[in-house]
Amino acid sequence: MAPPSTSLLTVTFFLALLSTLLVAVSLRLIFILTNKRVPPPKWRKKGSPTRILIVLGSGGHTHEMFYLLRDLDTSKYTYRTYVVSLGDAFSAQRAIEFEKELEEREKQRARKESENGYPERKVELGGKGAEKRTPHVGPESYDIAIVPRARNIHQSLFTAPFTSLRCLLSCFPVLLSGTQQLLEPPKDGFEGVSCDLPDLIMTNGPATAVIVILASWILRFFDIKGANSRDKMRTIYVESFARVTTLSLSGALLLKVADRFLVQWEQLEGKGGRAEFHGILV
Repeated sequence: MAPPSTSLLTVTFFLALLSTLLVAVSLRLIFILTNKRVPPPKWRKKGSPTRILIVLGSGGHTHEMFYLLRDLDTSKYTYRTYVVSLGDAFSAQRAIEFEKELEEREKQRARKESENGYPERKVELGGKGAEKRTPHVGPESYDIAIVPRARNIHQSLFTAPFTSLRCLLSCFPVLLSGTQQLLEPPKDGFEGVSCDLPDLIMTNGPATAVIVILASWILRFFDIKGANSRDKMRTIYVESFARVTTLSLSGALLLKVADRFLVQWEQLEGKGGRAEFHGILV
């Protein structure tokens, strides 16, 4: 019997290699999707630096998001990154206004406590040298990252994959280090958090959110900068108030992917076995 030809052996080798890679990828995805990541501590240490990344959409999505964030505690979420699509000047301006509102709110609170005889709390820009309960407000406590749109209005579905890929590639630098570039090594954790992976990603459904979360999962898959082993980039998805009986396209895509999936109507509770209902949030 003649030995197998070289071409047959080559094909067999590559088929075996492909099968091995598919099995490895599948096992890795199962490991992440079944939530076998290191569980977060029940209580975070007070005053520990935390970076939250907030994905904004245009119009209604942005309005709902800032309503969700209306009681944001800046002493806990010490650094905020707002992701805005290219050309969405409204969301970028709204993020700046929101940060100014946070800063003014903290100053008013400090003045009120001082007038009432309570110990005065120091309000610092950027939180340098901050104590445990010091609010972190001001220009050094947030940044706005602009990424290309995943899909433009009325764009052909045939060209959408190319713009989505462009958006995906632009999301990696935002997740890995944000837009803040430190000229010197960070003096403390509060400076360094702006250049670290986000601890939390929060979104409510714009198309860009799907791409951002996809990018975060790629980083978690390969454990880049300890994305998975350090329990970074946990995701919270809040379905839009407008979705009463059915999920949005973004929601349907992220239902099995987001760490927490919240809906605002009881009819959607338990959707896909994961949707949580805790009342109307906006």
